[in-house]
Amino acid sequence: MEHIVFLDRETIPDHIKIPAPHFPHRWTSYPSTSPDEIEERLKDATIVVTNKVILDKTMLPRLPSLKLIAVAATGYNNVDLSWCHANQLPVCNIRGYATRSVPEHVIAMLFSLRRSLCAYQRDIQNDVWQEKGQFCFFTHPIGDIAGSTLGIFGKGSLGKGVAALAEAVGINVLFAEHKGAGDCRPGYTPFETVLSVADAISLHCPLNEQTHHLIGQPELAMMKPEAIVINAGRGGLVDEHALVNALKSGTIAAAGIDVFTEEPATISNPLVAHAGLPNLLLTPHVAWGSDSSLQALADQLTQNIEAFKSGKPQNLL
Repeated sequence: MEHIVFLDRETIPDHIKIPAPHFPHRWTSYPSTSPDEIEERLKDATIVVTNKVILDKTMLPRLPSLKLIAVAATGYNNVDLSWCHANQLPVCNIRGYATRSVPEHVIAMLFSLRRSLCAYQRDIQNDVWQEKGQFCFFTHPIGDIAGSTLGIFGKGSLGKGVAALAEAVGINVLFAEHKGAGDCRPGYTPFETVLSVADAISLHCPLNEQTHHLIGQPELAMMKPEAIVINAGRGGLVDEHALVNALKSGTIAAAGIDVFTEEPATISNPLVAHAGLPNLLLTPHVAWGSDSSLQALADQLTQNIEAFKSGKPQNLL
């Protein structure tokens, strides 16, 4: 009988039900797991489920019973994939489950920032309306979405999903070519051109050596002063210090950020430290987390485990 252990079940809300695999098994869930608890909890586990708990090359050799690592997320940087490949330990992840949730979050951020909704909410809370004494007041710019240009960096399922929603509300979409590319592929626009003409940009590319700080001070300086930066991809895609400086100096108009270089982000993070800026909208890495997406994740997690057990593994890394 397989023993399945979920090391950090609290990463998925309680109201989202994870279907039970249809083969004989024992399932053990822990709300969270600290590094010094991993070995004891997995000593007789044959399948481990992890969202963010780290399984590295120092821990994995001490878990000889493991047959499968099922990552309950798309990102798998918490698992030492090189060690797993070298030791024939299969690893699978979740794919294509947030293609509605992330695009809707991005477009919601775009509307909110272009129309300064959060800034006006704060003004009302701070009694600005009473101070102005008028039926309305205009302390922040209000722009229209239709007719604007959105630059998208990354043309996977999420980038395409954002493009579809953007075009539905009258936004012109440009997909950016890779930074530093010598040639521009059909359907793409040169990287620097997108930065210079876009009224907003949205990042949906993977984080690697080539894309680390894809948007930094030089790139922000290329953008329009009324431009908006939205990052619901990976935290390291944006130089957070440079972004704060650009927001404070007026180099760009606003930013919506859902991902951070370190999570959970503390007050030492420059974005969190400047969360009070009226042109900065922060959310805690929840763009992916609509109920429908979470349930799709849970369903696919079980499907991945059942596919492995049946000898037809899917979503292997």
